[in-house]
Formats: sequence, C-alpha cells, structure tokens
Amino acid sequence: MPDGVIAGFLAPHAPHFLYGENPPQNEARSRGGWEVIRWAYEAARADLERLRPDVLVVHSPHWITPVGHHVLAVPHLRGKSVDPIFPNLFRYHYDITVDAQLAEAIVEEAGAHGLLARAMRNPAFRVDYGTIVTLHMLRPDWDLPVVGLSSHSWPYWDGPTPDEEIREVDVLGKATRAAIERLGRRAVVLASNSLSHRHFSEEPDPPDDMSQEHHYNDLGYRWDVRMIELLRAGRTREVFELMPEFTREALPETKSGSVTWMFSAMDYPEVPGKLYGYGAAIGTGNAVMGFDLTDSIVAGR
Repeated sequence: MPDGVIAGFLAPHAPHFLYGENPPQNEARSRGGWEVIRWAYEAARADLERLRPDVLVVHSPHWITPVGHHVLAVPHLRGKSVDPIFPNLFRYHYDITVDAQLAEAIVEEAGAHGLLARAMRNPAFRVDYGTIVTLHMLRPDWDLPVVGLSSHSWPYWDGPTPDEEIREVDVLGKATRAAIERLGRRAVVLASNSLSHRHFSEEPDPPDDMSQEHHYNDLGYRWDVRMIELLRAGRTREVFELMPEFTREALPETKSGSVTWMFSAMDYPEVPGKLYGYGAAIGTGNAVMGFDLTDSIVAGR
C-alpha cells in the first residue's frame, strides 16, 4: 500500500455530537440526538478502517495560538477537557497517544517552509474539544496515534487579505505533507471544521430536544449546499475560488484554516468527495465528508 497522505475527512466538532453518543469518557449524559450526523460518522468510520492508516493528523480551530503554528508533540497525553461554552455537554477524560516523531518533523518542515512553528511538549497541556470531538467521532477506540495542529489566530486580528489567509495555511499543509512523506507514514488528515457557523446564543432545555434544532438562517444553509455540491463533484478549484465569499457571508470556520490546510496536505485533488451526512447543531451547518486518494495514488496521480 502507498505511503503519504491517503485521504482526508471534513469532520465537524460540535460537542453535541459526542454528547449524543454517551461515551464512557464523557461525564455528561444525553438521551441521544443529532442522529443524522452521528450516523454519518458511523459510515465514515467504516471507510477509515478500510484505509488502514498509520496516523491521524487533525487541524483544530479551537486550539487557538496567537503566535505561530503549534503541534502536539507529547508522546502520551492524559487529562480532562471541558468545553468553555458547553461545559454541561462536554467534560471528557482523554487518553491520547501522539506520534511525536511526526509532530517534530512537521515543525521542522514548517520552519523550512518559512513558517513560525513550535512543538508543544508540555505534558500537562489540556487538549481542546475540537481536536477531541473530531478524533473520537471518527475513531472512538483511540487505537491509532494522532498529531494535532493549532489554528494560528492572526487572520482575526491582523486583517490579512483572503489570499494571504489561504497562503499561510496552504504552506502549512505542504509542510505537513512533506513531513508525512519523509517519515513514510500512511496518514489521514482531518479538518475539524463546520460549514456555516452562525449559531444561537441560547440552547433549549433539555439541550437534546431535537424539535428545536435547525439552521440559523437560509443564507448559511444555501451556501453550505452550494459548497457541498462542488465538493461532491470534485470541483476543488471552484471551491477555493468561492472560499473568500463563503467565509464572508456564511461565517464558516474556514477562516481558521483547517479546510485549506487539509486540501493543501492532499495536494488539492480534483476527486469527488463522499458525503456521509449533513445537519445542524445549535444553528451551525455540519457536513461529514471523505476524500479518498488511494485510487488516484495507485494510478499515479
């Protein structure tokens, strides 16, 4: 089987999805809910299993670093993560094995590509909920090593142009791919990212009352459908041509860079994305999608 980046998944991280699963690691208990997305993740897990990766690499918008790009590089992390917005839903006890060698290689490659990057070697570091939810929903057994990357928050305070925003994480994606290939890893990259991201400021009581769950507005929904259809058709170039407008109008988490990073790490393949499911969580739009590169790799893309 070929090494390198073999697939990518768009894997949204609303804590509600994990809350609805009632895993033993989470203290909060639910009656279920958000089944459309949870069933989508079930199907995605089956495809991930067939890919047989060595490592999962995830970029999260909720590990926010104002100075540079940080990479989890502690071989073993154990602790409790609490969502600061929804502590009633997410209080999760994690036990994570990290591919520290790959993490250090990503930092080295990022520096060689001209980026400011640092390895996070603090054994007491608390892992963010975006990283955890995405990884748990795709691999609840936690039987694969992982690497987590932070979201450099400079687009939110430095006022870069859309092209500058994309260029920064595009380079990070290239550095990630170079590190994976240098070490001969068989890696799947994960964008922990919702689509439209306007959300309600109050939650229902109880929070898993699905009669109250819907998209925040029609504009966000229409944009999500437009982008999903392009991704399903493999029209990657058009997706990135529309990305600045999508980011401005629907306020997706794409501004944090996870989607651009993932596609850059995959070398922007024009392959059809597989839609496992799409649904709302507190008004936001969430699509679970997979992009399998193994056929194109075997064919010598």
